[in-house]
Amino acid sequence: MRQTIAIDPVTRIEGHARVFLDLADDGSLESAGLIVNELRGFERILVGMEADRMPLVTARICGVCPSAHHLAASKALDRAAGVVPPPAAHLIRELLYMGHFIHSHALSLFVLQGPDLVLGLDADPAVRNVVGVVSAVPEVAKKALRLRTLGQRLNEMVGGRGVHPVTSVAGGVTFRMDDDRRRVLRGWIDEAVPLGVELAGVARTLLLKQLDLHPRLLGGWRQSTWHQGTVRGDVLNLYDGVIRQVDESGATEREFDAAEYDRHLVESTFDWSYMKPVMARHGDQLVSYRVGPQARLNCATSTGTPVADSLLQQMRGTFGHPVNEVVLQIYARVIELVYACERAKELVEDEAITGPTRVPVSFTGGRGTAHVEAPRGTLIHDYTIDDRGIVRAANLIVATQQNYLAINKSIELAAATHVIDRGDDQLLNAIEFAIRCYDPCLSCATHAIGRMPLDVAVRQQGRVIRTARR
Repeated sequence: MRQTIAIDPVTRIEGHARVFLDLADDGSLESAGLIVNELRGFERILVGMEADRMPLVTARICGVCPSAHHLAASKALDRAAGVVPPPAAHLIRELLYMGHFIHSHALSLFVLQGPDLVLGLDADPAVRNVVGVVSAVPEVAKKALRLRTLGQRLNEMVGGRGVHPVTSVAGGVTFRMDDDRRRVLRGWIDEAVPLGVELAGVARTLLLKQLDLHPRLLGGWRQSTWHQGTVRGDVLNLYDGVIRQVDESGATEREFDAAEYDRHLVESTFDWSYMKPVMARHGDQLVSYRVGPQARLNCATSTGTPVADSLLQQMRGTFGHPVNEVVLQIYARVIELVYACERAKELVEDEAITGPTRVPVSFTGGRGTAHVEAPRGTLIHDYTIDDRGIVRAANLIVATQQNYLAINKSIELAAATHVIDRGDDQLLNAIEFAIRCYDPCLSCATHAIGRMPLDVAVRQQGRVIRTARR
């Protein structure tokens, strides 16, 4: 008799979702997936708007990663207008972005995943939350929240607002970097760098402890997929560069500009979810790939900053290269947190950052496509703009879409290796932890309206026989 297990809601992710597990007649796992019931409609909302509003409007897609949309939109408008912003504008935009990465990765590591790492995957759900982290390791929690604050302040000063930035526009940025602003930024960054390095060591130690306690998290959750990230040369870059795809052995399959994404990436649909999965073309076939910190580091030879590179070599020395174990996404996020702190220091010290920041822009019709590496993976904005500067078509490819198939596979692996027959708590713990490894942002991926909780439902022959909720 076929049955289905559902998890509703999944907790400590950005957004709400529901999980199903379909069991065959003999009780073995048949299929699994993450159901997102929220309508994706943001691309339609953009049609008819003035193009120069895109950096402001698209930042409202998400309160977690607004800077990623803000910058992707600005870069797409640069291309649509056929302009190249001055060097100082590139540096200021990237500096804004490093603040965003510091904030986002600190949030993910210590607030969303922190309870799992600090308190353990088997801890009581009633205490396995950020309050429990503060109680268990108050000094670590205090430092993590301070680092998150520093990233947010950097983002606010450079972006003009803490949550929805306003300073990046078509053709550059709206202000010039002065000595007073630079001095304040230096102070925050000088505090963030050692704090980021210290907390990275803490997060790495906590992760390795959980891997010792739960060895099945490595071999049992391994996925052999392609990986996608952005590089300049062979070096990691989060703001600009070419998109590189490597296979499961680390061999480069292709490199392409964001304007060519529709030749290499294919969106599709499920009849049971509003989130659209994306696959990569490989000859006559379509293959699954992953994006995000782990995928980016698998695509790059180095990060280009000293402490982050040292951590990268430690990870590769222990786990090899490329890294395909899903749980090591956390390790990669630790490395990127340090990289963002170090890179912010390089940017604020670059004397070119004080130069002119904007060039005139006019739209005469055409298409603008650009990308950035959002904290969760590659983000592409694609606009068709008419000769009056009005958006006539828009498409957004966000990170969680591109990880959708891998997330579903991770849910399946977590259930198969851990928990189908071991009670609701173990089921919820393992599956939620697998999902959180991707730090999914469902509000970006689905452009939510309304509220959607998440549960795990077990179905057999189309009938729900068990439901686990938290």
